[in-house]
Amino acid sequence: MTQESVTSRLQTALHDAGIAVETDSRRRAEYSYDASNYRIPPQGVAFPRSAEDVAVIVRECRRLGVPVTGRGGGTSLAGNAIGHGLIIDFSRHMNRLHDIDNVSRTATVEPGIVLSDLQRMIALATDDTLTFAPDPSSKSRATVGGSIGNDACGNHSVRHGRTSDHVVSLDIVTAAGHRLTATRAGLHATTPDDPAAQAEAERITTDLRALTERYMSNFRLELSRIPRQVSGFHLASLLPENGFDIPRALVGSEGTCAIVVAATVALVPVSPAAMLLCLGYHDVVDAARDNTTILDYAPAAIEGIDAAIVDTMRHRRGPDSVVGLPEGNAWLYVDLDGDDLGDVEKRGADLVAKLRAAGRLVDARVIADPTERASLWRVREDGAGLSARLVSGAESWTGWEDSAVDPADLADYLVAITSLLTEFDLTGVMYGHFGAGCMHIRIDFDQRTPQGREVMTRFIHRAAELCVEFGGSMSGEHGDGRARSELLPLMYSPELMTAFTTFKAIWDPTGLLNPGVIVAPEPMAEGLALAGIDARDWPTSFELTPSHHVPIAPYAHAVQRCIGVGRCRASTGGVMCPSFRATGDEKDSTRGRSRALQEMVRNSPTVADGWRSDDVRDALELCLSCKACSTDCPAGVDMATYKSEFLDHHYRHRLRPLSHYSLGWLPTLLRFATPMAPVVNIAARGRSARLLAALGGLTPNRQMPAFASRRQVRDALGPKETGGDVIVLADTFTRAFRPDIAAAARRVLADTGQSTECRSDVCCGLTWISTGQLSRAKRHLRRAAERLDDGTDRPIVVLEPSCAAAFRTDLPELVHTDAARRVATRIRSFAQALLDATENGWLPSTPPPESVTVQTHCHEYAVFGATTQRKALQAIGVEDIREATGCCGVAGNFGFEKDHYDISMKVAEQALVPALRASVEGVPILTDGFSCHMQVRQVDPSRRSLHLAQLLDPARTVESRLQEYSEVEH
Repeated sequence: MTQESVTSRLQTALHDAGIAVETDSRRRAEYSYDASNYRIPPQGVAFPRSAEDVAVIVRECRRLGVPVTGRGGGTSLAGNAIGHGLIIDFSRHMNRLHDIDNVSRTATVEPGIVLSDLQRMIALATDDTLTFAPDPSSKSRATVGGSIGNDACGNHSVRHGRTSDHVVSLDIVTAAGHRLTATRAGLHATTPDDPAAQAEAERITTDLRALTERYMSNFRLELSRIPRQVSGFHLASLLPENGFDIPRALVGSEGTCAIVVAATVALVPVSPAAMLLCLGYHDVVDAARDNTTILDYAPAAIEGIDAAIVDTMRHRRGPDSVVGLPEGNAWLYVDLDGDDLGDVEKRGADLVAKLRAAGRLVDARVIADPTERASLWRVREDGAGLSARLVSGAESWTGWEDSAVDPADLADYLVAITSLLTEFDLTGVMYGHFGAGCMHIRIDFDQRTPQGREVMTRFIHRAAELCVEFGGSMSGEHGDGRARSELLPLMYSPELMTAFTTFKAIWDPTGLLNPGVIVAPEPMAEGLALAGIDARDWPTSFELTPSHHVPIAPYAHAVQRCIGVGRCRASTGGVMCPSFRATGDEKDSTRGRSRALQEMVRNSPTVADGWRSDDVRDALELCLSCKACSTDCPAGVDMATYKSEFLDHHYRHRLRPLSHYSLGWLPTLLRFATPMAPVVNIAARGRSARLLAALGGLTPNRQMPAFASRRQVRDALGPKETGGDVIVLADTFTRAFRPDIAAAARRVLADTGQSTECRSDVCCGLTWISTGQLSRAKRHLRRAAERLDDGTDRPIVVLEPSCAAAFRTDLPELVHTDAARRVATRIRSFAQALLDATENGWLPSTPPPESVTVQTHCHEYAVFGATTQRKALQAIGVEDIREATGCCGVAGNFGFEKDHYDISMKVAEQALVPALRASVEGVPILTDGFSCHMQVRQVDPSRRSLHLAQLLDPARTVESRLQEYSEVEH
């Protein structure tokens, strides 16, 4: 029987049982990767809704001989969550919290629940008195099931240990498809009236007791020697002195023994008082030397990062992203907590004094501001992504990123591993859990060539031997997976390796569950994602500058930025990825789209046809081109650019969707619409509106904007003048729909003491860029560069944020001239221009309101800084700022297109709608972006929104501005 026929029979059987399973090429591409170096295409992906669904899946897979791999957030760094058979994704449906018991301090959850979501629910239910302790850096998208599989730890493991320390009981499905429950009292059938399951529970229990009796001395001598010994199975939990704890023995087994379908976990108290110390050092070795001193002060966390990560963060997100760091080239974050803040502060002061006396500390700061603390923790939490693509253009990879030693030996271990890196002419970027002795070292391996892969293999073997010499563990929290399972015999005796094999066989006699991991491993150099990619030129319009370190096509290199850390799957924090937050589907995440593109550039049979690939087109369908990923993704993925380039090639010499002609050519259409504005406005609101929408590929559910008349445009822009300190650029959208903003902006800039020249003769080509019509976009941008490059360095203030972003970033990437680069450096958003003015001492002549609600445009967020709007408002004296931190859902063309309306409104519910509901009547709503303005009107027709220029217009009061704005629109 062929694999295709087996897959087809499995799909039919599961569909007949009402279980969603997908085997198409695009879906398989998305799940061929996790956050590791590996690529293993599966046969299909299942999305169960219940524990019984999982049991049915396993029974059918066993019948047909299809391996099974469980998966949560897919953030595994060792290749633990990919496999050749069927992937079970728990994050889609099995993500519920069943119960919180305040008395026993436990919670019962399904495996697909995201850690940060669980922590928020617990905080609400317990008034912030309890939490689930494990907090890996990926907690905003990693799941409880994945944490159990890998025995994840996190930043506060110095205080709280590993996931295995918090598991009370597990509901599991065995390889035979039986449902069992493992508690600290033993193993039994989940359903009491299931005799077959009870018989299996009794057999497994008997065999585990025999295994423990036979290898008791090995368990005692070789296991649980250091805090982060995660490699192998946790069989010391079966020892009599540890209570023959079966659930803890299953934690860290990486889905190779049973599939977890529910877990009861212990909760821990939240300390009422806490402080963050940030300590600067010359290097990571000096930082590690102070480890034992800091541990004497009972910290909750000791986390470390080196300068390469900080430099990358500063380069990618600006200097504000690392505000608060003291002097140094390596840093420790030390969390101290307790019952009394005064006592905690005294401990902190004593610790700093002692560290200064030791002579290694360069500088220290107490970080009291919550915003600064969150910003600094984000640097640490994004370490994996930030270290993947450095400022220099060099890449670094996993492979030896998870070793752990005794915390007292960490400094010496770092000296030795640094020497080994030098021997192999490799560079390592270092960060990790210093207080637990666990180091994450991403290394600039060359995985694209046979020679580079051979060097990588030799280095990892030598590093493993070095780690063993230090009495360490090759895995400190990520698990062994495909990356390190082959190395386990270097760490453990033949007897213990036999015990591991027996333990696996007791649970999974046929090797059905996650084969190739821990027991009978596949070679660690097999299945590497960057191996075997055919050389091919991928010509692009965008100037995607290749790294001098990587001799491949720039487009291929660009889409390979995604390393799978999955921040795009986070439900909170930042703006990306709005479509994933709306659908919960991997295909709609930045990562899912990147994986489809990566398959495309490797000429994979999984995603065939190159630029003509329908799989890639479908993966990109719900990308809003919001550009938030270019800022929020720690690896710097810019999906809006990749999508634009793909669409340009995909539809070349082919018919396009109707909206590409209507919305894509909007600037051209507007030139004809403005002279006939009264007639066009009547048609857009009359009986013909639905017909016009259908002809343009637009949704009939969205009210079209009113066109400004020629007179309104002429009165707002004023007579043509040259000269002035600042050029105010009335872009296409402002000129056509909100020309009064240009007049208001000129008055505000005059209030700052700057004279203005207003121009409206150029277009950024944004609608052609977003629809992938790049030849026409380049013509418009080239013309704009020639006209705006006037030999001065005058700021060019663009009133529409998306147009400002296009001039700043897309102009120099599409028009490769000095003029384009000069113009791009002069571009300012209006908020940025005001922020510049306040830095020179300006305050508005008319006092601003005390409170505003602001919807920051995604493109302004991505290109001009996530906090530009807030900082500008704060600088002019606005005290209460409510931000809708998220995409509005319209995002240029997207929300007006026929098939995107429902998703657009779901996206609006993420941030904009809650902000509007919480905003009391009379508080101005700020929407500098035209898309955001239209969405406010759509979700709440009773509300009117203003551009920042209108809010600060010295010619009007707030009340008259609101009234006038209402009249202009209608």
